[in-house]
Amino acid sequence: MTSETIARNYAETLFELGRRHEALEAFGRGLDMVGGLLEEDPSFKVFLETPRVPDHDKKKVLRKVFTGVLPPPLLTFLLLLVDKRRQRLLGEIIREFQVLLDKQLGRTHVSVILAQDLGAEAMGELAAKLSRLLGKQVIPHVQIRPAILGGVYLKVGDTVYDATLRGRLKRMRQRLLSKPILPAVSGA
Repeated sequence: MTSETIARNYAETLFELGRRHEALEAFGRGLDMVGGLLEEDPSFKVFLETPRVPDHDKKKVLRKVFTGVLPPPLLTFLLLLVDKRRQRLLGEIIREFQVLLDKQLGRTHVSVILAQDLGAEAMGELAAKLSRLLGKQVIPHVQIRPAILGGVYLKVGDTVYDATLRGRLKRMRQRLLSKPILPAVSGA
């Protein structure tokens, strides 16, 4: 079994646990916190993953850090991962869980590339328009790239919408180059 399949199985189990406890969003927030800690503090990740640290020490630290912060069933799940020696899959499990949670809550992630920052109000309007168009709550992930010159580039799943000035110029150039050159008209 691949690590991706194992992570998905754990995420599905955790999702069902969250559903039974009516705490899916609380689980999502807790996993966001744990995932953020894994990304921001490499020493925490190394601590969890290294076989040199005994499992009981890892579990002691997890209890100390997350008791009262995470829902108890979620903390128990993290301790179980240590028992099963699956803590290396924690990042993948978190990503798989978030995919399931987004689907359940009708959310979709959209990559948005702009030439310049629009500001909070305009970004809110863009997110609201995209939400209406897609029929789901949109979570925009914005990148600023001045090279696109203007307009917007959107990626929703595997679908790309290129409404950038650079993209329009490129398509116009391709259309012009694909047209046959007219023969010169001779004046008689």
